[in-house]
Amino acid sequence: MPKGMGKVVAQNKKANHDFSIEETFEAGIVLQGTEIKSIRNGRANLKDSYARIDRGEVFLLNMHVSPYEQGNRYNHDPLRTRKLLLHKKEIVKLIGATKEDGYALVPLKMYLKNGYAKVLIGLGKGKKKYDKREDLKKKEAKRDIERAFRERQKI
Repeated sequence: MPKGMGKVVAQNKKANHDFSIEETFEAGIVLQGTEIKSIRNGRANLKDSYARIDRGEVFLLNMHVSPYEQGNRYNHDPLRTRKLLLHKKEIVKLIGATKEDGYALVPLKMYLKNGYAKVLIGLGKGKKKYDKREDLKKKEAKRDIERAFRERQKI
């Protein structure tokens, strides 16, 4: 199965608006207790999350995974820092890329692949306000063209 494919559990829709994603990496995620059950129920949120490299390891911060309803005392902290699993070559590549000014590691989506929870991380450069406006204009123009084309096809 190719990278980024599987049952999508959570998506960070704001990431493509705020960052221009240059490269993506598929990472496994270290979970505790009942977290995987909550994720399988679709109770994860990547909205304000980000990734950081610390002492040669990649960590995902601010990802919210709701406590499992039947988990009682085995539940976890919803906003805890979670370790991501990547190959050493990928981590070295990310360390070099994030040292450049303006680059950040942004989680794009979380999905289930062969029973395992995976996170698609993008290496993105922050967009300026005028870049965001330009992208919105392009998107709107494309939508108008497609709408006109569909109208013409109906006739």
